[in-house]
Amino acid sequence: MPEHVSPRGTFLKVADAVKARIAADPEMTELPSATDLMRDYNISRGVALRAFGVLHKEGAAEPVPGGRWRVVREGQRTDRRPLAERLTDVFADDGLEVGAAFPSASVLCERFGVSRPTLTKALGKLEAAGWLSEGGQGRLRTVRALPNREESSSL
Repeated sequence: MPEHVSPRGTFLKVADAVKARIAADPEMTELPSATDLMRDYNISRGVALRAFGVLHKEGAAEPVPGGRWRVVREGQRTDRRPLAERLTDVFADDGLEVGAAFPSASVLCERFGVSRPTLTKALGKLEAAGWLSEGGQGRLRTVRALPNREESSSL
């Protein structure tokens, strides 16, 4: 963008340009970083962040942990519940019974697209609720009790 352009509304123009990039590339899943926008459009970090805000408000993007932004496509469903609550679905989805082995941390990290420390915190909540045995390095977590819907929403 030319340097003599008024800064008012620049973030809207950047947001429109990013939306055009999203529309042009159906494979795009992640937005450019704030640094990339700053370089590509010769804007400040604040303007880039305001552009992300516009995209979020319009439902074109959502923030993800680590300061990045994900593209949201029409009809794409995103589960916004806390991870510990989403983990309670594993009991029913995998048909687990009391005494069964719970999936490993590496499998769950891949399945939910989260880091190991984030997963460990969520598993700690399930352990504290009494649904899982304590895990640890080399130790298998097992199901101690099955949560019901009301209990799982209180995490």
